[in-house]
Amino acid sequence: MTVKVGIIGGSGLDDPNILKDATELETENLYGRPSSNLTCGRIGGVEVVILARHGRDHSIYPGAVNFRANIYALKEMGCTHILAATAVGSLRREIEPGHLVLPSQFIDFTKQRENTFFDQGQVVHTPMAEPFCPNLRQLLLQQAEALSLPCHADKTVITIEGPRFSTRAESHMFRSWQADVINMSTVPEVNLAREQKIHYAAVAMSTDYDCWHEDEEPVTWEMIMATMHKNAHNVIRLFSETIPLIADYDDICR
Repeated sequence: MTVKVGIIGGSGLDDPNILKDATELETENLYGRPSSNLTCGRIGGVEVVILARHGRDHSIYPGAVNFRANIYALKEMGCTHILAATAVGSLRREIEPGHLVLPSQFIDFTKQRENTFFDQGQVVHTPMAEPFCPNLRQLLLQQAEALSLPCHADKTVITIEGPRFSTRAESHMFRSWQADVINMSTVPEVNLAREQKIHYAAVAMSTDYDCWHEDEEPVTWEMIMATMHKNAHNVIRLFSETIPLIADYDDICR
């Protein structure tokens, strides 16, 4: 397999300095303009395309992200894999702020988003039992362990509409549903990638304990940004170590 990797992120993860021979491309497709220009280059000899999910200046609120344009732009660029970075609130005591999480399942609690490419014409029902690529997750876990990064695997992420944070009642409800972390961005990004047959894995950065943990201060945007900036270099290290290994890893499209 010829590998080309899309990176979706922000807050330091769209830094062109992590790429060799970086160039910028402005693009548009039949779903509109993606959230940012595409930054193209190489990591360890592998072609990489970086896209900032919320815009370079983080000006796009979660419900306004054009997820279909983003995924389709990476598909048109020939990306076979997507590594997505996302900030999450922890719903479990053991997932501490600063820890990384590799979700294997999601719960969709969004309400207003365009969540499929198959809303017209042919009806397509995409299998979603394994929404995140198992082999890519395993490779990320191996590299996280090699780098001694605190990392939790096989967790469930619940995506809410936002932009508001959860009430305490909602936070406890999500915990009762067996969700482990919470964010505003994984859905519909993951299922759109699966519809386009792109291998997708998310690396979630735990930034806070949401509001269920009453011994901690309620989550604020400033708290999230501070932890994200602190953790961005760990995610960049993880991506940089993982990407050159993908081509040699047994990752056959199902």
